[in-house]
Amino acid sequence: MTSVQVDNHTGDEAGGNTSQEGYERGLGSRQVQMIAIGGAIGVGLFMGAGANIAKAGPSIILMYALAGVVIFFIMRALGELLLYRPVSGSFAEYAREFLGPFFGYVTGWTYWLMWIVTGMAELTAAAIYIHFWFPEIPQWVSALVFLVVLFGVNLISVKIFGEVEFWFSMVKVTAIIGMIVIGLGVLTLGFSDAGDTASVSNLWSYDGIFPNGIGSSLMTLQGVMFAYLAVELVGVTAGESEDPEKTLPKAINTLPWRIIIFYVGALLVILSVVKWTEFSAGQSPFVHAFEKIGIPLAAGIVNFVVLTAALSSCNSGMYSTGRMLRDLASNGEAPKALGKLNSRRTPAVGIALSVTLMGIGVVLNYIVPEKAFGYVVSVATAAGIWTWMMILVSHIRYRSAVDAGRLRASSFPAPGGAVFSWVALLFLIGVTGMVAFDEAGRISLYVAAVWALGLAVGWQVLKRNNPRIAERAQREYAAKSH
Repeated sequence: MTSVQVDNHTGDEAGGNTSQEGYERGLGSRQVQMIAIGGAIGVGLFMGAGANIAKAGPSIILMYALAGVVIFFIMRALGELLLYRPVSGSFAEYAREFLGPFFGYVTGWTYWLMWIVTGMAELTAAAIYIHFWFPEIPQWVSALVFLVVLFGVNLISVKIFGEVEFWFSMVKVTAIIGMIVIGLGVLTLGFSDAGDTASVSNLWSYDGIFPNGIGSSLMTLQGVMFAYLAVELVGVTAGESEDPEKTLPKAINTLPWRIIIFYVGALLVILSVVKWTEFSAGQSPFVHAFEKIGIPLAAGIVNFVVLTAALSSCNSGMYSTGRMLRDLASNGEAPKALGKLNSRRTPAVGIALSVTLMGIGVVLNYIVPEKAFGYVVSVATAAGIWTWMMILVSHIRYRSAVDAGRLRASSFPAPGGAVFSWVALLFLIGVTGMVAFDEAGRISLYVAAVWALGLAVGWQVLKRNNPRIAERAQREYAAKSH
């Protein structure tokens, strides 16, 4: 294999600020922390929660909490792997090392697909939010403008990306905390138009916590898991973090608090202020809550925040796809041109290809604007679940190798060893099975089947055209396995 092995945690070249992968270590502690926070706050919460509330009622809070626990297990498994060997193409690299070259190839390309379709979802959401102020602008026009601007941001340097993402995330965090504070004020002081009806009893007074049954609530888990996509992005930053040994554990360990505050806390307040029956798909629960409270400028402010959330996620998608394509190229699993860095040490060619394909989202917004978001959410969730599964399986294999004395222990071990990784893996398998019973999400299974077939054919072509690469990769994997 031609992948770069990073030694002794940091992978820095002697005396420099460049990783052995060639990237500039330009992401400081505050940027990595805010990227980790921002990764847990996206369109899945700001926009997708409306549809989930309509399906599950107040029980959606329990679904977000349950999924949040599983996400923490996944992130601690990833954290242990990252401190064992921090590399920018982390998920694909770990799958390659612990499961074999084929799984590394599949994981790298599938994670790339996840961000391509997520980028489409975020562009769609951003275009919908622009309608709040400018309903006469077609969705596809707004989506195209945002695509071009964010492309420019990602080409300049990783420091610019990190700074833009820092402020995007800061806006989201500030807004959610502000909403929680205002909502608590409505509940305790009774001010505003919503004061007369706001009550914690709204959580159970309208047909109970599970108004549509437990089964209906469980069926929302696909959409709930989409809300957590991008929490693993902190793993992609490993190759460009100034001090991964310190910043990565801190970013991961604060995840439970982020979930409690930004998901469980925010939804508890919203559903206490506004009864769940008033929410519907395609409408941000945050915007609706502020409109209900009756603060004139608040709805516009929140709309700006959710627009920021969409652009933040799309920005992150461009960042991660470029790095993943470079990892694939360095292993001979993608064209060599995709591995080239420009003068600012950014994978410009890979980012350009990704942005071009994200443009399909612009086309979807032109052809089926009312269905575009739902289509891409289901596909992105399926791809994300595969990535999480590979993290968990890689962690299980890694712990087995450590226990057998074949590999050194990580400085950031996951609590419970591999036990919680097995629990999280079974949960993800269960969510995948539920998708088959969801008419809206079933399209992801069809896309997954076509994608799997395409990857299988691509692997056979790769082995035929690059037999030495495939043989060397297999030999290295076999050597590590023993």
